[in-house]
Amino acid sequence: MSVKAAVVQSPRKLETAYAMAWGFAAIFYFLEYASRSAPAVMIPELSQAFGVSALGVSAILGSYYYTYSTTSLVAGVLLDRFGARYVVPAGMAVLALGCLLFAIPQSFMGNVGRLAQGAGSAFAFTGAVYLASHGFSAKKLATAIGFTQCFGMLGGSMGQIAVGPLIHGMVGIGQFWVGMGVVVLLVAVGLLLMTPSEKHAAATGEKRNFLTPYKVVLSNPQSYLCGIVSGLLFAPTTIGDMVWGVRMFQVDRLFSYHDAVFAISMVPFGWVFGCPLFGWLADTLHRRKLALIIGVSAMLVCALQLTFLPTAVPSWVTLLVFGIASGSAMIPYTIIKEVNPDNVKGSATGAINFITFSVTALLGPVFSNRFGKTLGLSVTNPEFHFFQSGLFWVAVIALALLVSFALRETGRQPETAR
Repeated sequence: MSVKAAVVQSPRKLETAYAMAWGFAAIFYFLEYASRSAPAVMIPELSQAFGVSALGVSAILGSYYYTYSTTSLVAGVLLDRFGARYVVPAGMAVLALGCLLFAIPQSFMGNVGRLAQGAGSAFAFTGAVYLASHGFSAKKLATAIGFTQCFGMLGGSMGQIAVGPLIHGMVGIGQFWVGMGVVVLLVAVGLLLMTPSEKHAAATGEKRNFLTPYKVVLSNPQSYLCGIVSGLLFAPTTIGDMVWGVRMFQVDRLFSYHDAVFAISMVPFGWVFGCPLFGWLADTLHRRKLALIIGVSAMLVCALQLTFLPTAVPSWVTLLVFGIASGSAMIPYTIIKEVNPDNVKGSATGAINFITFSVTALLGPVFSNRFGKTLGLSVTNPEFHFFQSGLFWVAVIALALLVSFALRETGRQPETAR
């Protein structure tokens, strides 16, 4: 009898351990997003420290997504091959190094630091989803992924609304980045201690092609559609909000620095509620695609209002609703795991991260060269400049909505769900 009880309890204890490790990975994701979004509120200071223009700072910040997207592929396959115990803390160490390098007031070190931040950050969400898929049942997975993104976007919000006053008061930007690096390292130690050991192909001596999981994931057309939709939905927040948002509202809408930071921080703050909300909605409706389309449609309405009737509603209200609705961008992360086999969970997340942020890496320079370099020029009409910028994001979101209809519905009917 005791043997039988032990057999039953062991998997439960293992799931609990994975769930606790997921908690540390969610903190990692919080810190990763804080480091990703914080530069948006310190562009003048970074411009002075690195000795480059605001456009030059945006190029340095944008380099993050080149390493983030490519390293996501590596992170996924490493998780499937070696497990999370050493892989995810190693990613945290790289992020910490990037933060420390970013504190050095030289443009070259700023580039290297930002590239390292992107590479290390690629292990945050991928690792958290991997641990969540081992620590939670299938019927709770979308909700768990939503809460994971909730932690991340809470970090994104704090990286703007809290860091802005911080660097203009108590600490300098160098001290901030050194402190961030130290905190990331401490969380990495906690994650290393909490994550269970696993037996994988690398540990058992099983021969397996390193890229086999990606052959499975990337031979599925639905994987590409998931990544494209998610990428188009992430671009307005990662580029429009976290790089250019504060400056755009200061220069084009004539907001004060404080008001611009507050308004822009509402987007990631909205994600804090929107990600678990849309994860819950997808699980409750048993319709991933329907929940996604509802969220994208709401994003489009907000973008249209902000572009054509910018003064009809307070900007912070529109941006908050936009942030909540954009929580639906996480649903493709659930869909891609459900349209691919269970043995490639890590690689599926790595693949969608790669495609998602490849879209960001492509759209970032387009937006910067078209609208960023004309921001604040004397020959530019601020209102018209803001209108044109808004039309760009309206087109991006509308395209995401169209592609969403091509996704396969992976939700199950309530009577067949187990």
